[in-house]
Amino acid sequence: MSFVEIILLSLALCVDSLVVSTASAFKSKMSYRRGLLMAMIFGFFQGLFPLLGALLGSAFKDLIEAVDHWIAFGLLLLIGGKMIFDGLRNAQEDKGLDVTKISVLCLLGIATSIDAFVVGIGMGLANSLQQCVLAAAVIAVVTAIVSLVGLFLGKRQVPIPEKVASVVAGLVLIALGTYTLIEHLLAL
Repeated sequence: MSFVEIILLSLALCVDSLVVSTASAFKSKMSYRRGLLMAMIFGFFQGLFPLLGALLGSAFKDLIEAVDHWIAFGLLLLIGGKMIFDGLRNAQEDKGLDVTKISVLCLLGIATSIDAFVVGIGMGLANSLQQCVLAAAVIAVVTAIVSLVGLFLGKRQVPIPEKVASVVAGLVLIALGTYTLIEHLLAL
């Protein structure tokens, strides 16, 4: 997995964190200090979940080595497809969560990172553990930075086109999955 692929994956996975941080700052009187905490929590979970998924994927790598590229492709296709579907679906309801509570921020961090766990499984199947650790670290940092950008935009009342962002992120994940599959098949 190249560094460019890791950056693209990071950006695709952190779209939901961007949207949540922007909406939270847009709808509440969130301080920059609380926004920084939100960004750190989102980055932590967004980095942790793909690492946990990669550990699970690498644990089963030897058992399914002959089809690991197909599984990685399928997982990225499913997650990317779900992101596109969610982006094209009607507007989401406002849950009215109190983002001043750390427990709520942690729940939001977990909720925005579930897809990263599944992507991590595919990473663990297709890459070395060292590459997965690097990718998880980059995903965490990129998510924290993008969440801070979301805070900045939300505080300035700049809306994020959630549907477009989700569709683009989904297409990026599908493209990365397709690239992984083609790269493996051409290596045979």
